[in-house]
Amino acid sequence: MSRPRVVHVTSVHPAHDIRIFHKECRTLAAAGYEVILLATGDAGGDSGGAPPGGLSGRCGGRGEGGRWEDVRIRMLPRPRRRWQRMTTTLYRIYRAALAERADCYHLHDPELLPVGLLLRRRGRVVYDVHEDVPLQVLSKHWIPPWLRPWVSRLVRRVEAFCARRLDGAVAATPAIARKCAAWGVPCATVQNFPLPAPEPFDGTPYTARGPLVVYVGAITAERGLREMVAAMARLPESLGARLVLAGEFSPAGLAEEARAWPGWERVIHLGWQDRQQVQRLLGSARVGLALLHPEPNYVECYSTKSFEYLQAGLPVVASDFPLWRSVLGETGGAVLVDPLDPDAIARAVQHLLEHPEEARAMGEAGRRAAAERFTWERQAEELLAFYRRLLGTGAGESPDRRAAPGAAAGTTGAAEARMGAEAACTTGGRAGS
Repeated sequence: MSRPRVVHVTSVHPAHDIRIFHKECRTLAAAGYEVILLATGDAGGDSGGAPPGGLSGRCGGRGEGGRWEDVRIRMLPRPRRRWQRMTTTLYRIYRAALAERADCYHLHDPELLPVGLLLRRRGRVVYDVHEDVPLQVLSKHWIPPWLRPWVSRLVRRVEAFCARRLDGAVAATPAIARKCAAWGVPCATVQNFPLPAPEPFDGTPYTARGPLVVYVGAITAERGLREMVAAMARLPESLGARLVLAGEFSPAGLAEEARAWPGWERVIHLGWQDRQQVQRLLGSARVGLALLHPEPNYVECYSTKSFEYLQAGLPVVASDFPLWRSVLGETGGAVLVDPLDPDAIARAVQHLLEHPEEARAMGEAGRRAAAERFTWERQAEELLAFYRRLLGTGAGESPDRRAAPGAAAGTTGAAEARMGAEAACTTGGRAGS
């Protein structure tokens, strides 16, 4: 009996995206599904191609691909312009996806919804809602402010029109799941909690580390770049503190602008880092920053990095949003501040650096909370239960019933995976996002 074939499709995210490839694709492959990932980019390149480490077999050309971690990856050319992404790229994706003759197509970008309507004739189609796109539109700098509410409403209507005609949805947060429920399709809440660390966090003892403060993810104004740099300028020079940024600037011109800000002389920019490099960085740092601005799309979701900092045993200085306070604040591993106030950020960082034993104890409390409450293993069970309902009981289970990546045998079912208001969305950037 052949295995159910699942094609994950993205026109925006890199093939090595943590949620798409490392979590969902690998979880399904480990459970016995035949999994294909269809993405755009240069295979093998950090800028959007294959997972770090390369692909086995021949890859790199038009429509070529390879296999990595039991997932077959097929790369299509990356569009050079936005209009190409919305036209020729969508057509190529449709043809490539159709050729795979899948039992289920799992879409990861809202622009793929029209493609999903066409693929619906061939197999089941699932829409993975990473973020609340209509809320995102309200913060898009390239859309004139007066036009954003109108565009947001249009996007909401088009998204709902298409999603109602698909077979199901996967929501990254409970808030998004509530929106999906209005579409009247089966929905699973698969939160973006971290994978088990690729290597132990047993490097330099916490109190022996240098005064390093880290931020991992996409480096943007909305994610607090200006405030982080300004906070560094306010720290006493005697502390010797340095801010390490691991990620890429967006837009690229922001990097040149930031170099002129007071405090930039205390910043180290590493650029994009793979998961192993990120773990080593977190194992050498003393504080993690997650200072998203209070924008509509951010206040109802988390930076995945907050949970990765906790997992690494780092105390976190994070935005004081009500939802974050109800979850991060209860871990004992976070200090919540006004993300728009560099003075408040500096005071929190300074206190943690000047009181290493207290900070170490906070980090340990956060690590325990992450291990008990914020784990991908539980979310993997939710994903697999959703697929069993979608494709039939027992579909995709391999003969030896292998577990999902990082999951222990006997993990609890979908009901335990629901964490109420505890949510994490993919706001993290390309640095191990």
